[in-house]
Amino acid sequence: MLIHSQNRQPKLLIVYASYGEGHIQAAKALRDAYLDSGYNQVVMYDLMAESHPWLNEMTKLFYHKSYTHLPFLYGWMYGLTKPMKHNSLLGSWLHSFGRHKIKQLLLAEQPDAVIYTFPFYAIQSMRKLASSIPSYAVITDFDLHRRWIHPSLKRYYVATKDLSQELQQLGIQKGAIKVSGLPLKKEFCSIHRSHELYSRYGLQYGVPTVLIMAGAQGVMPNIDEICELLLHDPKVQVAVVCGHNRQLKEMLEERFRFHPSAHRLISFGYMDRIHELMALADGLITKPGGLTLAEAIAAELPAFLYRPVPGQEKQNALYLQSKGAAFIARSSHELVRQVLQLVNDPVKLTNSRIRIRSLQAKGSSHSAAETIIMDIVTKLHVQNKASFF
Repeated sequence: MLIHSQNRQPKLLIVYASYGEGHIQAAKALRDAYLDSGYNQVVMYDLMAESHPWLNEMTKLFYHKSYTHLPFLYGWMYGLTKPMKHNSLLGSWLHSFGRHKIKQLLLAEQPDAVIYTFPFYAIQSMRKLASSIPSYAVITDFDLHRRWIHPSLKRYYVATKDLSQELQQLGIQKGAIKVSGLPLKKEFCSIHRSHELYSRYGLQYGVPTVLIMAGAQGVMPNIDEICELLLHDPKVQVAVVCGHNRQLKEMLEERFRFHPSAHRLISFGYMDRIHELMALADGLITKPGGLTLAEAIAAELPAFLYRPVPGQEKQNALYLQSKGAAFIARSSHELVRQVLQLVNDPVKLTNSRIRIRSLQAKGSSHSAAETIIMDIVTKLHVQNKASFF
């Protein structure tokens, strides 16, 4: 156990990966919660990008290409590796990536704890270091892949009671699991609809609003067709967030430039303040990434999931559908029918929001990020006090 002065602030190392926006956003939410709590000793580290930049870019390219062109290949790989144990041949190999770099970082920074928002457990593969620095995992999906599980982790933070029970069935002690919800920006706890907010985004106050989020890279298919079908209903307005896909935004603007309902369609690029658009929306069409769905739950926003690809996103979608918080569609027409039936029916919409509210983590007035940070810092202070004496 590391021995520190009681007066020194604990230093956190947050390890993440840039495969998808969710892992990054979770890491940033944890960092911001730590800083907001009055602590300033925090280090963010993209382990794969720092240790193997070329391989990182290649695997990211494979991820995006398989996701858009060969989704069943990605789903097959996810299913094949889902029962993988940490000490299996493949598990040990995956957790070995970045060992040299992370060892250098640990010697330079000397963190008091490590938080993972992606299961690259290079530290855990080095027994001496793993035993001296407490490590915590924030599982960023609603589905459990066994790559997240490692016997040297001190605690797991999960989105739901179901995930907690699944971990316990795999031998993890109940006391090593906390149902915290997923770490989001603190703004999700305080944003509300207002005339000013509608005006800021060029939307009409009180009109049923459908928000389409195409993903950080703007890869969701058939968005132009979905917009066209939605605009057939004169009672709704549509906001589309295209992420980093500038071509998608330009294509939508060109296609609907002279459309008779163009005033009811507004497109945006990448947005840092997505919580504001979510607060204005009555329905969300999106890819079922774990963090995006957690944001929808925080905003009490029904999610409509279009053609979820096999893998963790499909499992996320199926889980939320089983809880009445999401709807899965395989065609544009089915999707739009589901959306319009809900957003145009106040009673159905209210009932859907009530079901979504039941998925929000209970027992704390703080955000999930604050809850996780407070829990870890408290444990570190207790350990440090014990070491001091």
